[in-house]
Amino acid sequence: MPLPLEGIRVVDFSRVLAGPHCAKTLLDLGAEVIKLEPPGGDLSRKAFPGHGEISGYYAQQNAGKRNVSIDLNAPGARDVALRLCDTADVIVENFRPGALAAFGLDYESVSARNPGVIYASISGYGQHGPWRSRMAYAPTVQAETGITANTADHFERTDNLRSDSLSHADVYSGLHAAIAVLACLTERERTGKGQYIDVAMAAVMLSINERVHADLSDEELGDERPILGATDGPFFTGPHGERFASPMSLVGSMSFPFYLTAMRRPDLGKDPRFLTPELRLRNLAALHRIVQEWIWTFGDMAALDAQLDEAKIATGQIRTIREFAASDWARQWHAVRTVSDRSGGEIKIPGRPWRFADQVPADEGQLAARQGEHNAEVLNELGFGAAQITALEASGALVRPGRNGAAGSPPDPGLGPDANTGATGSLSPQPTPTGRAGSGPVRHKWTDPTQPVLRRRPTTS
Repeated sequence: MPLPLEGIRVVDFSRVLAGPHCAKTLLDLGAEVIKLEPPGGDLSRKAFPGHGEISGYYAQQNAGKRNVSIDLNAPGARDVALRLCDTADVIVENFRPGALAAFGLDYESVSARNPGVIYASISGYGQHGPWRSRMAYAPTVQAETGITANTADHFERTDNLRSDSLSHADVYSGLHAAIAVLACLTERERTGKGQYIDVAMAAVMLSINERVHADLSDEELGDERPILGATDGPFFTGPHGERFASPMSLVGSMSFPFYLTAMRRPDLGKDPRFLTPELRLRNLAALHRIVQEWIWTFGDMAALDAQLDEAKIATGQIRTIREFAASDWARQWHAVRTVSDRSGGEIKIPGRPWRFADQVPADEGQLAARQGEHNAEVLNELGFGAAQITALEASGALVRPGRNGAAGSPPDPGLGPDANTGATGSLSPQPTPTGRAGSGPVRHKWTDPTQPVLRRRPTTS
């Protein structure tokens, strides 16, 4: 049977992570995705590790998408983009607010021609309001929205202050954009009309933070933990040296009794050292040692897990990604799949996170496209003839495959230096007027996202 979104076309203007992850999610659900890249290409093509012409980062977010590389500054290019948008069910972009409007590719312009289109914009702080023009990357949005402070507070309690290396704000925002797209596709079935979706990474990070209610309350909890979950979740060593984590705090009043049940040690609840959260935190090393020594009385992790499970305490062994990918579970789930690096090798990327009972997706044919690889194919489908395609290539509107730098290489300076850093983990183009004042129409830049902004000062005649 076909996947749920078969027959849905997504036009993906986005780059790096938040937008590409949204489009990838729709692709994994069966949609066709056509990715548009400017001459400088998606910054993630240049990420490490690189595999020939394809980086692993790019492949993980874009394998299976067709690719058109286009310079919107060149004559005829905007018409190509608009005709492609005319065929779209969904458009995804993650530029700073107003960037695509400069090219006449904003929702108002596109929906006037294609009223059924669903258009999702992902930005750091939304399309309106005082922060709409701010640059935004996952770490900066996480800092602004309390996630970094929560993380710091968590690790400070264990004298091990740190942050993590994952771009949560990008991935969560991409997933929330995909959720909104699915809702709008359902709404379109009823109304026949499209919809505009404004996703703010900052709002997403509040929505996924399960402890916001506690941080915004006026109650002073002291050393009491406000929620269940990872807060003060301890690490232990198993009977044969296995390192594992527990989600249950030894400090919190809700979770401490779980350990008493597991160890059959109700007497510890009356121990003067452990009567309150404040006392348990003060004597945490001693309490942890008692639990650790109890763990070492078991012959193996299976026996320990059985008793912890009976007390409703979960465990998770500390594994590397490589170790997890080699586990029996990962192999059975097909949690990791391989795609070609287009140079005779393979890149390992995540498989789908869901299964449908009556569908077995076939991923074998999915490739990470070279830049501009499907220019002629897609334009033929739009009704452009061979002579028109050749003319667009000659004018520079279409970028020929192979012009972009290989993975890990510096950007090609000939592809254009003008760009503004933008939102959602990408370095995105911001329209930049160039040329002499009064010398003709303003030309907006759609250029290499890795290069600094160069603004030419207008001259007066």
